[in-house]
Amino acid sequence: MKAIVIIPARGGSKRILEKNIQMLGGLPLLVHSIQYALVNNEFIDDVYVSTDDKTIKSIALKYGAKVIDRPKSISGDYEPTVSALKHVLESIDEGVENVILLQATNPLRPDNLLKEAFETYQKGNFDSLFTVTRNHQKFGKIIDNKFQPFNYCFGQRSQDLEPLFFENGLLYITKASLILEDKIISENAFPFQVNHIFANVDIDTPEDLEYAEYLFQKFQI
Repeated sequence: MKAIVIIPARGGSKRILEKNIQMLGGLPLLVHSIQYALVNNEFIDDVYVSTDDKTIKSIALKYGAKVIDRPKSISGDYEPTVSALKHVLESIDEGVENVILLQATNPLRPDNLLKEAFETYQKGNFDSLFTVTRNHQKFGKIIDNKFQPFNYCFGQRSQDLEPLFFENGLLYITKASLILEDKIISENAFPFQVNHIFANVDIDTPEDLEYAEYLFQKFQI
């Protein structure tokens, strides 16, 4: 049964115009995820880009991905990612068992992450897996103009915090059957820990893009 990568990359973006094709390290943002998938072809059968944009489509094809034209009806700002994944599966006539979601806005990933995560996913016989990173910050709420700590007590050292984790968006792996039920992460999904500086890169603003460029140059990816 096949394992495919799907990279959703619609054309509309608000904070950074044409975000998915902005340049990072001399390549369009989208291309980093395409190339990352292609070098793992020992267990990935195909790489698909789902887009509603002609320029993105052209770039994706140039760099070796297959393209599924996404209808405008599922390309809006508030449309959930799973709808794009489901549309890809419904558009291809192939026996896909596992889907790997790579987001174009998370372009920097540790080299061996995908291989290690996929091996964990298979060995554990999980129905889905997603990457998480431990948080080391002190969070709280402001209620009636007063700060109320959430994950610590005033005076507590950061290193003594109870471990909390955040969903970092680096990658997701899930059964195709789950996606067809409009799910990416199941209740039994395995949280794969990634404690790497790349986990803090999620491009939404120009400043995020500048930070990603700095890390790209620093690590000479």
